[in-house]
Amino acid sequence: MPLDSEKNLSNISNEDFSKLIDSTFNNNIKYEKQIIKGNIISVSKDNVTIDVGLKSEGRIPISEFNRPGKPSEIKIGDTIDVFLDRLDDNNGEIKLSREKAIKHASWENLQKSFKDGKRVIGTPFNKVKGGLSVDLDGVTAFLPGSQIDNKPVKDIKELLNKPMDMIILKMDKIRGNIVVSRKAIIEEERKEARDELINKIKEGSEIKGTVKNLTDYGAFIDLGGMDGLVHITDITWKRISHPSEYLKLGEEINVIILKFDEEKKRLALGIKQLSNDPWEGLENKFKIGENYKGKVSSITDYGAFVNLGEDIEGLIHTQDLSWVKKNIHPSKIVKLNDEVQIKLLEIDKDKRRISLGLKQCKRNPWDELKEKHKAGDIIETSIVNIVDFGIFIKISDEIDGMVHVSDLSWEENNDKKLSEYKKGQPIKAKILEIDAEKERISLGIKQLNSDPFEEIKKSFPLESLVTCEIISITDNGLEVKVKDNVVGFIKKSNLAKDKGEQKIERFAVGEKIDSVVISHDLKNRTLALSVKQKEIIEEKQAMSKFGSSDSGASLGDILGKVLGKKDK
Repeated sequence: MPLDSEKNLSNISNEDFSKLIDSTFNNNIKYEKQIIKGNIISVSKDNVTIDVGLKSEGRIPISEFNRPGKPSEIKIGDTIDVFLDRLDDNNGEIKLSREKAIKHASWENLQKSFKDGKRVIGTPFNKVKGGLSVDLDGVTAFLPGSQIDNKPVKDIKELLNKPMDMIILKMDKIRGNIVVSRKAIIEEERKEARDELINKIKEGSEIKGTVKNLTDYGAFIDLGGMDGLVHITDITWKRISHPSEYLKLGEEINVIILKFDEEKKRLALGIKQLSNDPWEGLENKFKIGENYKGKVSSITDYGAFVNLGEDIEGLIHTQDLSWVKKNIHPSKIVKLNDEVQIKLLEIDKDKRRISLGLKQCKRNPWDELKEKHKAGDIIETSIVNIVDFGIFIKISDEIDGMVHVSDLSWEENNDKKLSEYKKGQPIKAKILEIDAEKERISLGIKQLNSDPFEEIKKSFPLESLVTCEIISITDNGLEVKVKDNVVGFIKKSNLAKDKGEQKIERFAVGEKIDSVVISHDLKNRTLALSVKQKEIIEEKQAMSKFGSSDSGASLGDILGKVLGKKDK
């Protein structure tokens, strides 16, 4: 109840009145720093006015009546506990506090709970550095981030303004510090649930759980007291790259206990074991060599996986995707979810692998090509690509052939000739070779016409005598013109039989010289000539006509006769 403040002051002397005032002040001062009762007499926007039965009312900021997670408790006429801070402040008013009254009462209750190890109810209301500020019945406590939960919390803001059980870890009334833990409550509850779960665990039994975490190697399942791991290979009978393809965080699922390590308290779980193994009796469903339809379920660098139904998948290796498209990524041939027709090539039950072929469902286009074309055939088609070393031209929808740069023209400057061709240009070519095993077809354009060098070879056979004109002199020999568009070369070593007469300096450009053809240089498309060989041939002819070294005549005698005859 409020303090009595009204007295019948009539008929009291001044001396008695002074004593009465002193007595009243002395009686009231003992209430300072104490909790007293007061009545709410008015409420404004910023303050609440309280009558505590003293010479004046006190005002308390309205913010002290607002509690995190709780509705305001302001109501005119209510009697509440307040803390009397001072009887007379600088403004002539008494100083009251609702917050201190609540804290004073709460501290006593919290200390008792701390001493007895009992739980308290706290409401997090603000995120601070390192954790959360928590309201404990009017007292602010600190909840460290490490004590919020036994697992990482994704969004800490979701915990704000929600009452929850906590344990007080530390209290310091002098400093006004309280540290609490929510994690301790969770771990205690999990320990109780874990102990209960361990008593029920039995390998082979089915149990419900919640997907707690997903990793590259599997999924952790919360069984309501302890966690178990489902390895990625035990999630489903079909092949998956990551558990997220099959499971979602927070999803409730049934699992089977595969193994329990009591010493390490580890649980190995399985999901696929709850359904029948689709590989059982597989030989009755699929036959090697038969064609089947399936859907492309995933694509890798080494091939494409195809779902054949009932969680059965097979692999089309890159080498079995196409007869003609080599060294390209499988995604260039098939797309995810494509429905394809494939041939079953092999079943390996031990390794649980099925090999499939896409190209095997079609005839090898190289076999068709060999039936349709042969070496020597002339085809009319178009250019599909031009590279530094030649031209690729279309043979069929799936096969391209190549004209090497050396087969463009009989002329020497083929690089210049290559620049005359354009992609998409119609073109005619002759098939030079079909190599189905290596999957190559060689073509030529210059072969459409006869080789002009063949005519030169006929006109200038080996050991035929020619008179030619020197057109250039090099350190290695002489370049000569035999005829229009026909050139030859005489090496330095072939200039004369006598080494002393093989000097380059004795020849001049424009000089005419006799020589014989010693070879046809197909690579350089020139005639290889020799003055020395001409002399040797002439010597042999002379020896044959006028005698030999066996008859006793010397070479000088024979040459003398030859020369004498010529003079005559």
